[in-house]
Amino acid sequence: MNKLVSFSHRLPSLALLLSLTFTTLLTSCSARKSDGSLTIAGIVYLLVSIFAILSLIKQDWSIGKKIIWGLIIFFFPFGGSIIYFLFSGRK
Repeated sequence: MNKLVSFSHRLPSLALLLSLTFTTLLTSCSARKSDGSLTIAGIVYLLVSIFAILSLIKQDWSIGKKIIWGLIIFFFPFGGSIIYFLFSGRK
């Protein structure tokens, strides 16, 4: 039982580490081909970002909190959306 409690206390830090690892891997590849069209990673990023922004707009938070989360989503591709979904405390 103690191992389960110990694991549950480390879960948020594990999720953050996992999201940062995926962020590094996904942002290291280009989201566009040489002709300017989007790659699969670019399309996935676009969909996840749109979903995160729409979810952010629906929240009943103060405008300051929404702006901060919006900037996190915008400035950290993939990782910002993942961090938002993991740690924003959405309902």
